[in-house]
Amino acid sequence: MDNRVLIEEIKTQLNSFEIYSLFKDYPHSFFLDSGMDHGKLGKYSFIGFDPFIVFKSKNQDIDIIENGQKKGFKGNPFIKLKELLSKYHMEYKYELPFVGGAVGYFGYDLCHHVEKLPRTAVDDVNIPDCFLGFYDGIIVIDHRKEKVFVVSIGIKDEPRKILDFLIEKIKSGEDKRININLNYQENSLKFKSNFIKTQYIETLEKLKDYIKSGDIYQANLTQRFECELSTSPYELYGKLRTINPAPFASFIDFGEGHIVSSSPERFIKVNDRVIETRPIKGTRPRGKTLEEDMKNREELLSSEKDKAELLMIVDLERNDLGRVSRTGSVKVTELFHLEEYSTVYHLVSTVIGEMKAECDIVDVITSTFPGGSITGAPKIRAMEIIDELEPTQRNIYTGSVGYIGFNGDTDLNIVIRTILCKDNKAYFQVGGGIVWDSDPEMEYEETLYKARALMEALRS
Repeated sequence: MDNRVLIEEIKTQLNSFEIYSLFKDYPHSFFLDSGMDHGKLGKYSFIGFDPFIVFKSKNQDIDIIENGQKKGFKGNPFIKLKELLSKYHMEYKYELPFVGGAVGYFGYDLCHHVEKLPRTAVDDVNIPDCFLGFYDGIIVIDHRKEKVFVVSIGIKDEPRKILDFLIEKIKSGEDKRININLNYQENSLKFKSNFIKTQYIETLEKLKDYIKSGDIYQANLTQRFECELSTSPYELYGKLRTINPAPFASFIDFGEGHIVSSSPERFIKVNDRVIETRPIKGTRPRGKTLEEDMKNREELLSSEKDKAELLMIVDLERNDLGRVSRTGSVKVTELFHLEEYSTVYHLVSTVIGEMKAECDIVDVITSTFPGGSITGAPKIRAMEIIDELEPTQRNIYTGSVGYIGFNGDTDLNIVIRTILCKDNKAYFQVGGGIVWDSDPEMEYEETLYKARALMEALRS
């Protein structure tokens, strides 16, 4: 244990979103928000701001900003990140899963530093491939025990000084209660896709030709929507978390824009060197009536196609985890688990492994990134086909958001059900896994009901 770490409980009537609202205007603020399933997945939420280091990369260009001074580097950002995390590594163990470390995102296009892949899709949004702030001074909300803690690890400043500031700020905002107003306005926004429907279906048929010819068994095909942003990203997030709470939700100010995410999917969790991944495959919309809802639920649970699709990805994830796990330690602990969300049902599996002694968290990320559930199988060939068929780069979409603790404990999501806000525009992508017997019309409709909560939040 490190005796610099200071943890203190604070009594407050504010909920997690209200606490974050007190800190939202500080540089590079973040809110890792477990908005549902507090018993199993969403036990904690985390809030922080004003990192003492900012790590950013774009292609081969890497910037590390510390104490206002920027140093530029060239090369593989994962190698530089490994060096930086090693410099700040600390051995400690507390009941709270995260008390300080790196928070931010890994964009999908970092895949080009993991595998040799073509790069023909257009980058028309232009955000960093990676953004991570290194934070000291974290607010932790324990949802199960309904307790709030302030934590400092003693790198940025004296822990007592950091805690006193956090406590005073929260106490001074005790009367700042927030009500989210959802005034839904049908068709008040125009959503523009990077595919029209006929193009999407034609592209899907091309993908099925690759499956027929034996190139792949499955691939994830997506379409991107964009629209004008009629509200602030902060207000948009407040609406989205009300409409569509999720266990791996987040709001991040990365300086050049904001990430507004209500992701239901975990990519990688590491706790005490045990690795866990939770791929999702299989989706049905929630019904408008109880009878329709139950029908859709049972249809998903009995779907051999969706189970086969999930099983393919479970095998892929077992292989990925096996590269960084001790021999014989990789196990499937859940296979076809049904999860309920406000607009959809999902089928989920859980795969775990015990990290090899010589591996660290960057090794785990590079061995498994991007997640198999949003690429396909075999993974490398699926990513080559994604680059060929999707007209624009995915950027943040199907990357990961979350934290890496200074002790190596980590929790990262898969970036789905997520809106990227930049320059008064909103961008979001939706897609699905395509296999040989996929019905093109149904797959297109699936992308639309996955988009439903995001569109509602943007229109409200």
